[in-house]
Amino acid sequence: MAEQQWFAVRTIVANNENQPWGPRDLDPGEIDYEERITLWKAESVDAAIAMAQDECEHYVDDLGGEVLGLSQAYALAMKPGHGVEVFSLIRRSGLLPGAYLDRHFDAGREHQSSQSD
Repeated sequence: MAEQQWFAVRTIVANNENQPWGPRDLDPGEIDYEERITLWKAESVDAAIAMAQDECEHYVDDLGGEVLGLSQAYALAMKPGHGVEVFSLIRRSGLLPGAYLDRHFDAGREHQSSQSD
């Protein structure tokens, strides 16, 4: 049996119906996309992704929505704990920093709490 290590796996759920727990204010044709990052102890990245995809299917069975076909995994360098990085994705872009953040993270329709400079 291979040694297990910790992985963070990002999955994405789409929801186009108003629900009592949210979203509550979707207009016709609008879709809320939820990015979820879950932690898994597994023997391989493939095993961690399989566990995350299975959990995500149960999540939408309970709460509604559709699991999209993208799963991204990150092998943690150390055990989860205070301040440990649990996910990293490097995306190459020609956009300047402000435009990059606006395009990918702050398009104006996010349901979030944030602290900005």
